[in-house]
Amino acid sequence: MKSTTRSALGIAALSLAFTSIMTAPASAQTPGPDDGSGGVDPGLLSAMAEELGTDTAGALDVLAFQDTANATTATLADETGAAYAGSWLDESTRTVYTAVTTADARQAAENAGAVPVEVTYSIDDLEAISARLSEGGPVGDVTSWWIDVTTNQVVVETLGDAAASEVAAQIGAPADAVRVETTAEAPETFATIQGGIAYTINGTSRCSVGFAVEGGFVTAGHCGRAGASTNYGTFRGSSFPGDDYAWVATPSHTPVATVSDYAGGAVAVAGSTPAAVGATVCRSGSTTGWHCGQVQAYNSSVRYAEGTVSGLIRTSVCAERGDSGGSLLAGNQAQGVTSGGSGNCSTGGTTYFQPVNEILQAYGLRLLTR
Repeated sequence: MKSTTRSALGIAALSLAFTSIMTAPASAQTPGPDDGSGGVDPGLLSAMAEELGTDTAGALDVLAFQDTANATTATLADETGAAYAGSWLDESTRTVYTAVTTADARQAAENAGAVPVEVTYSIDDLEAISARLSEGGPVGDVTSWWIDVTTNQVVVETLGDAAASEVAAQIGAPADAVRVETTAEAPETFATIQGGIAYTINGTSRCSVGFAVEGGFVTAGHCGRAGASTNYGTFRGSSFPGDDYAWVATPSHTPVATVSDYAGGAVAVAGSTPAAVGATVCRSGSTTGWHCGQVQAYNSSVRYAEGTVSGLIRTSVCAERGDSGGSLLAGNQAQGVTSGGSGNCSTGGTTYFQPVNEILQAYGLRLLTR
């Protein structure tokens, strides 16, 4: 919920992208066909290149790899069924890893061109353990939890010391399926009455627009309750905590399928295909501008002061106050809206995003694309 403290940023991975409500000339919104950008926003490519230590061509190569990897992981998740335990990328070597629990699934991964990793627990097993935490597992100093597909474990983050065996025992999980990590700072939501380019709620606080949908835009749920007014329209739906999503109807304004790059241009949104764990993602925020990082986990849960939010995308992207509700992009694919996190963009941080496809499904909305 928004407040004068660090309320939600305005999701993976990096600066919050702010969907412009104002229309701009087409030349300012989409790059030309012969500019070497492959149709991807130059600002986003530049931010990706900096994050990856490469150039524009290298960033484009990574995006092409991500597209191929997404198709591979989707196929393997379907083919291996109950034996599937998650996939992740190594962009530096252009490798797709897929965790599996059976020999048949291992063979399927090899046939698809992925590197199989045999593990003990399927993704269904790990999600069941994560669900027990959401349903009333250990509270105390636990601040968040997520599935680390690279180690085949549920990671529980806590402010204090705790043994993995103790946490596992409390929720009836195998000890080797749980890993405990300590943190010095609890995640917080980041919405604030301070900020730059944003929208205002009830004339007193601000958040960032997420993505344009037919009839309005999506954003973070903690930014406003259903019925709250904004300078562009009215909140028609909102869920927080539990989830962190909302949508605002804008009958007198025209949302466009772009995200501001805070450099005089905009990123055209082409779809909402989820990126794999390990993929580079970028966001643009009303406070912090463009930043990039990697997707670290899906189905993450965070215990904010207002309550627990589950099903989030955990990223290594930084963000700060005033970025709440803004957009996370993988290339030109919408990923999620910023929920909250810890750290900052000077020293680095962790940011969580509400997946955009869940918002669209919850309210029966259609993402605007171009």
